[in-house]
Amino acid sequence: MGSKLTQSVGDQSATASAAGVRQLVLTIIAVVGSLATWFSAVAILPELAQEWALPVASLPWLTNAVQIGFVVGAIGSSVLNLPDSVPLHRLMGASAAVAAIANLLLLLDPGIASIGLRFVTGLALAGVYPPAMKLMATWFKSGRGMVLGLIIAALTLGSSLPYLFRGLVGQMDWQWVVIGTSATSLIAAVIFLSSARPGPYATARVPIDFKAFGRVFRDRPLFLANLGYFGHMWELYAMWGWFFAFAVAASQSGIPELQGRVAIFTFCVIAAGVPGCIIGGWLSDRIGRTRTCSIMLAGSGFCALLIGVFFEGPTVVFVILSLVWGLTVIGDSAQFSAAATELADKRYVGTALALQLGMGFALTVVAIWLTPIVADWVGWRWTFLMLVPGPIIGLIAMLKLRTLPESAKLAGGRR
Repeated sequence: MGSKLTQSVGDQSATASAAGVRQLVLTIIAVVGSLATWFSAVAILPELAQEWALPVASLPWLTNAVQIGFVVGAIGSSVLNLPDSVPLHRLMGASAAVAAIANLLLLLDPGIASIGLRFVTGLALAGVYPPAMKLMATWFKSGRGMVLGLIIAALTLGSSLPYLFRGLVGQMDWQWVVIGTSATSLIAAVIFLSSARPGPYATARVPIDFKAFGRVFRDRPLFLANLGYFGHMWELYAMWGWFFAFAVAASQSGIPELQGRVAIFTFCVIAAGVPGCIIGGWLSDRIGRTRTCSIMLAGSGFCALLIGVFFEGPTVVFVILSLVWGLTVIGDSAQFSAAATELADKRYVGTALALQLGMGFALTVVAIWLTPIVADWVGWRWTFLMLVPGPIIGLIAMLKLRTLPESAKLAGGRR
């Protein structure tokens, strides 16, 4: 009897494990597809500016509108605790479809109205990324750092896809970048609607509770995890959003080998974050969340500090430093989210994630807007020095969190 019971429990565990892996694979594919719409306009910004005769002052807002839309969507869903009260497959599926449609409407030559479409795209993606993190937390308890690292790797790969599409189709065929990224987001919507289901660690859906936002915000250990994330985000999207322009300037200055290859090079730099996320997840589950985040924050801050020094070469050093930056700048991102799932009240994990992401992305709006202004003042060579305070603040927050007794909840006791 005992052996049969043990075998039955083992069979159920194996089935749950297999189902979790299937959910993970499908979610990764869908996140890659939907997040391809994030930088779809930025990758073809010179073409759109010329085609639609956009004023120069409006160009940064084609990037920032997505960030602002995401902030409004994430904080709004956090206030309403939608990720904890609405079925995740419906929320993510509908959101991916809206992102695809808003992105596709760029083909109608909307001109300055394109900023509104980019806002809607960001608003929709707030219904994809945070809920996907929560969904995976319902399937995996051990190894959560690696699993969420894979989700952020998917986000990274999706964010880099427009640059790959542009590099493949050529500069004059910008419409194909829009078509390709819209198609991948529609495929993602189908996957979410047909396949996304919560796992064995899911909590019951809760009614909308306006007080949940305040409780999550006031939690001190969670606040330190969020502060680390905010420092990380100050650097991340400004680097992702403006590295293409930075590399163009470098190719025209002291690194002519990049001329004609900047789009593909930018894709490689951003896509370097894929192994970075995997490495970060693997390390986090073994040496701890705060320690891994500290390593990545120190590494990316070091790269931001030095990248201008090698702006005119040697080319090999510039390329290697850029790739290392691409790897470390995102390698810790999932671990802040993993920490939120471990430190927050289990009833409001989705709300905690949406709040963390929404406020973090609000900072990216400022950083993205400020970057070209600083570039006009000091030139692109030294612009990324403005990002260095972000990882420094994040590093201090992680070291402080590590000293709190609540940090024992992280990664099964591995702080």
